[in-house]
Amino acid sequence: MPGVTHVQSTLNGEVINFLCEPRQSLLEVLRDVLGMTGTKEGCNDGNCGACTIILDGRIVDSCLVLGVEAEGREMMTIEGMASAEGLHPLQQSFLENAALQCGICTPGFLLASKSLLDQEPDADEGRIRHWLAGNLCRCTGYDKIIRAVMQVSTAK
Repeated sequence: MPGVTHVQSTLNGEVINFLCEPRQSLLEVLRDVLGMTGTKEGCNDGNCGACTIILDGRIVDSCLVLGVEAEGREMMTIEGMASAEGLHPLQQSFLENAALQCGICTPGFLLASKSLLDQEPDADEGRIRHWLAGNLCRCTGYDKIIRAVMQVSTAK
């Protein structure tokens, strides 16, 4: 297949191989090639956070990263957040606090929140609000989202 590139990376803890065009965004690769449809397309220009994933331990908008840039890197999508034992504590807290409505923003908020609490388990409300500022909720569920993250934070 001319015009495609072979990429090997780690996705949700598993080594994967895929082919993509050099111009394809990582968002397109995740959704259309790898079937990771939990990663949502919102604005497609890096302003809404719906496509947030964790790439090498940092949150990124996957719509702004090329698929070929995933070579040799470690990615986590929302599909990798829960374990065989059950939901991640943040996912459980989002359910308990009704911190989701339409669901478009939820995967991005969850992964951004996980990234913050992995680095700062005792993040306070101000820090949480600042960290999540790059994620937009069109249903205005911000207060519930913040409460859900606060419930998991050790700063309570």
